[in-house]
Amino acid sequence: MRSLLALVAASAALCCAGLAEAQSVGQFPFALTREGQMLGAVEGEVASFKGLAYAAAPVGPLRWRPPQATVESSSEMHTAYEFGASCLQSSMPNAREDCLTLNVFRPFGVDGPLPVMVFIHGGAFVSGTANDPLLDGAKLAQAGLIVVTVNYRLGALGWLTHPALSEGGSGNYGLMDQLAALRWVHDNIAAFGGDPRNVTLFGTGSGATSIALLMLSAQSRDLFQKAILQSVPGRARLRSAQESEAVGGQFVAALGERADLRAAEPQRLLAAEQHLLDQSPRSFAPTMDETLATEDVAAGFASGHQGRIPLIIGSNDDETGFDSELDIKAELASSGVTIDELRRLYPDLVRPSALAARFYTDKVFSEPVRLLARLHAATGAPTFRYRFAYVPEARRANPEGGQARELQFIFGVEGVPGAGIFSRGDREVASRMRAYWINFAKRGDPNGPGLPRWDAAAGRDRLLLITNDRTASGDDPWSERLDQVAR
Repeated sequence: MRSLLALVAASAALCCAGLAEAQSVGQFPFALTREGQMLGAVEGEVASFKGLAYAAAPVGPLRWRPPQATVESSSEMHTAYEFGASCLQSSMPNAREDCLTLNVFRPFGVDGPLPVMVFIHGGAFVSGTANDPLLDGAKLAQAGLIVVTVNYRLGALGWLTHPALSEGGSGNYGLMDQLAALRWVHDNIAAFGGDPRNVTLFGTGSGATSIALLMLSAQSRDLFQKAILQSVPGRARLRSAQESEAVGGQFVAALGERADLRAAEPQRLLAAEQHLLDQSPRSFAPTMDETLATEDVAAGFASGHQGRIPLIIGSNDDETGFDSELDIKAELASSGVTIDELRRLYPDLVRPSALAARFYTDKVFSEPVRLLARLHAATGAPTFRYRFAYVPEARRANPEGGQARELQFIFGVEGVPGAGIFSRGDREVASRMRAYWINFAKRGDPNGPGLPRWDAAAGRDRLLLITNDRTASGDDPWSERLDQVAR
């Protein structure tokens, strides 16, 4: 049926090619972009366009260079039925360097201009993909939105800094890719029925960090109008150029000093990358430079340098699924906190591992999220803070780490890797969470009919608490504890 609908739409498009731009775009699964006419697939109420290139393949001479424009437009019809490759990473055997693609989901049969949501995936800057089944944008699109998910360069290919690569870039190639994808959205999303003046950028973990950096960048200032930061480690410090060049030197040494960086086989790159990650899981990440990432997130927000746009910001009550146990121990060591101090801070916990995990969540996520919410609200921009503590009913007997748990509730996907089957109660919570995100994308305010009131964070530590028992705004019950963590 999907193929039949696509064939009928293609025939209609070809018969009326000269009128393509005047057509009601919601009625056919095609879009006329600057690269040519794209034919999508229809499933149920949603049309999807997968594997759309937003930049040229960053291979050969374009490896470790800023993203370049794609080829000129052609008159051919291009099918967009399948995902492009995920960006190169050790955990995905089929990942490739030729990966600068994005996916677009839009309601079928609905005309625009529609609000646009662009998702930046997480993965500690070294893993992840926009092609994850968990990130299917269909449910959000059904509510009258355009949803875009983006692949960007990861690991050494995304963040390597080295003197031999200094021409034209700073090492923040992954951030440059995200910026290029936003420019593509700005230039092309109207062809899909989207409104380029109503774009919400949202992401989790390292994706949220990227968005916070883009909020601080003048280069992206007009490319999105709202942001949602999910589980952003807001006090994380960017490496200096010197520190990153030292890591780059270690990478080149692991690769082999005589290796041609732009000709080395991808598997050799991955082996050298893994050698560094085994020593430090945070070897590859954004670097302080003079163009895109000029200051740490917390410092930039404290100075009011971020775009004063509506913001949702929050985290989960347990973020220990985000990084490894090694990271937790390192965080404790760098903080200089003792087990006795942790026991006074968390009197309800006994096991050292539980104490360390709770402190890690508070130190890296809960308190920095509160800080950024306070700083952003102080600029006068609408700011809404949340904490997600809901556990799906089937997992309550043996709950796992909560990092990224809210993603299934936002995207509403069930029965795929990383997403179980929801109960009726789970679906009710998911519907509320999704409605908040949808309302925010449409109007800059998550509130709407039938939803518990979400108070803005302005001047107070108000937040929306999503627990197993209820969803409600209130004063932060962790405030006193977070005050101690912040010292």
